[in-house]
Amino acid sequence: MKTFMANANTVERKWYIVDADGMTLGRLASQVAAVLRGKNKPVFTPNCDTGDHVVIINASKVVLTGKKLDHKVYYHHSGYPGGLKETSYRKLMAEKPEFAVKHAIIGMLPKGPLGRQMAKKLRVYAGPEHEHEAQKPEVLELVK
Repeated sequence: MKTFMANANTVERKWYIVDADGMTLGRLASQVAAVLRGKNKPVFTPNCDTGDHVVIINASKVVLTGKKLDHKVYYHHSGYPGGLKETSYRKLMAEKPEFAVKHAIIGMLPKGPLGRQMAKKLRVYAGPEHEHEAQKPEVLELVK
């Protein structure tokens, strides 16, 4: 019996579509991150990108529980002294909901070149339309 080690040539990638309507942001992010990593496959290898492509639609309808819309803050820095910017999630979800969802998912992926490669397989759209019908994505049912 030999141990199977996946590599870039042996991995079969599927396309999944996720409807984020009414889903909690954290639950959505953790489950999609697992699919992007390939942890749902029996050929999962930690040092190889064995994940699938994921298309998320209706990102503007994602739900944050409790008072997170007002209390949770997104920070970024311009690189200059005094350049710390902050945005509440209420404003972020109103202006760029696809960024908020993508930021949550990418934060749950490994850091480094492998995580950046996995993040390229994620597509997020604020509305119900997407441009990946040619790939024939399967519907991925996630736990709400």
